[in-house]
Amino acid sequence: MASPPDSRKASDEDPQGILAVPSREHWLRRLPWASAAKAVGRFKMSLPALRRDRLLASLDPLVLNKGPPPSAQHAMLPQALWGDQEPLSKIPFKILSGHEHVVSSCHFCVNDTKLLSGSYDCTVKLWDAVDGSVIRDFEQRPKAPVLECSITADSRRIVAASYDKTVRAWDLETGQLLWKIRHDTFIASCKFSPDGKYVVSGLDSDRGIYIMDAENITTVTYIEGHHRRSIMACCFDPDSQRVASVSLDRCIKIWDVTSQATLLTITRAHDDAISNCCFTFSGHFLCTASWDKTLKIWNVYAGDFRNRGACVTLMQGHEGSVSSCCFARDSSCLISGGFDKTVAIWDVAEGYRKLSLKGHNDWVMDVAISNDKKWILSASKDRTMRLWNIEEIDQIPLVIKYKKNMMGLKMKQCEGCDRSFSTFESDGSSEIFTKCVFCRREARDSPLETLLSLEEESKD
Repeated sequence: MASPPDSRKASDEDPQGILAVPSREHWLRRLPWASAAKAVGRFKMSLPALRRDRLLASLDPLVLNKGPPPSAQHAMLPQALWGDQEPLSKIPFKILSGHEHVVSSCHFCVNDTKLLSGSYDCTVKLWDAVDGSVIRDFEQRPKAPVLECSITADSRRIVAASYDKTVRAWDLETGQLLWKIRHDTFIASCKFSPDGKYVVSGLDSDRGIYIMDAENITTVTYIEGHHRRSIMACCFDPDSQRVASVSLDRCIKIWDVTSQATLLTITRAHDDAISNCCFTFSGHFLCTASWDKTLKIWNVYAGDFRNRGACVTLMQGHEGSVSSCCFARDSSCLISGGFDKTVAIWDVAEGYRKLSLKGHNDWVMDVAISNDKKWILSASKDRTMRLWNIEEIDQIPLVIKYKKNMMGLKMKQCEGCDRSFSTFESDGSSEIFTKCVFCRREARDSPLETLLSLEEESKD
């Protein structure tokens, strides 16, 4: 654990009120390839489509559409546009237009009556959730695309990270800029702790995390080289005592703020880069989203992953990379967004996708769910947000159909390797499995099993 550099103290604040966070002398003065890949499409002068596809083909399992980007008319849709998401699902939605570029981040706030968004048009906006109007543009805005914004649990302060290497905090009610700090490296992620005491930033080129005191604007922890490759996302647990981080290196790390130590490391957690992570409201489970098209839920409280791996692996929900994930407050459902332009709603207890929301014209960058589980908010590269009403989701014929299909799917623990596996059991099924498919295959291919089979054949 690297000790925080003295140069990051509040005493180094310059006359303009900007806290300079200098880099070490050995840092390379160039844009890392990971930042270049993530920045595609984020600036107003976008790269040609051919160059974009060539760059992302090596990074994403998703096959991108070759067509031109969404036209500007998509951002001019009426604010009061309500309709059905698709004939079989009957999900009403509202399109929120107001950003001029990719909408990168979204949140519910103020008891679900307001919405917060950040965009590559260099703005952070506060919206009215009822009529979809923009209440405020937070001024003294960044000079480059906003990558992520976050809000305290009491909805009093917000923070945003930008590609101008700054992190800025505002008062939500007044819109006043509270403070601004500048790093000498790109910021991949930033989050407020739920209690509002800390802000954590995931730094790109030094592959580290930087935790600061949000009140005194002083360094709490700075860990260089926390991951082997660039950090993609980081977040606090509900108690504001642990920080989870995920990376291009496919690794999950959890840092304890009090003991100043890494509590656990899960290597090779996914088959590809891990793009996002989020805790349940109990703090016992962590969900990770990946470019390998899956989501995984880990028991990070009891440490069961050490023996059994992920508690649940959610598959067949997205056709491309999964970009974001968010638990409902009661952890009964999980929301995910993907580069396949869809939003997936998952039943956590049963481990299946209840419904896929379609309608965005480009990648879904971020998702959020209201505290009462009646609304889902999604932010997209198509320059819009969508507010989906899922209050009657369990009455939708398509959801009922999916649920019936899952009724015969049971989770069991393998007698051979102790891992969980699913098996379909119905009234007409006479075969009951006690081992997973891998243990059954291993037993079938073993010399003893082969000998028994030959003996049976000789008797016949």
